[in-house]
Amino acid sequence: MAGDVVGEARDSAGVRVVVPSELWQDKILRDHPELATHLDDVLRAVAEPDQILDDPIYKQRRRHYLRGAGPSRWLLVVLSYEQEPARVISAFGIRKDPRSWHK
Repeated sequence: MAGDVVGEARDSAGVRVVVPSELWQDKILRDHPELATHLDDVLRAVAEPDQILDDPIYKQRRRHYLRGAGPSRWLLVVLSYEQEPARVISAFGIRKDPRSWHK
């Protein structure tokens, strides 16, 4: 993959997941500037999520949820496995529990 990365982690299956600098700056922080100080939380959501759900539309994407992190009750990080290495393509805070969440 061309370009710089601002961070990387391994998911629970050991797959390398990167946060491309361009995506972080031009999409994630543009749409969710409140995440500017939460890159470590995004990487933790990749490596140690509380819940993982398949994306309902894109088969090669997963949604990682981390409770009590980021700017809200949950941090949702979307991973794309459509390329190698896998990458974070979106991240944002949410208040509502993920579907099928069991406390």
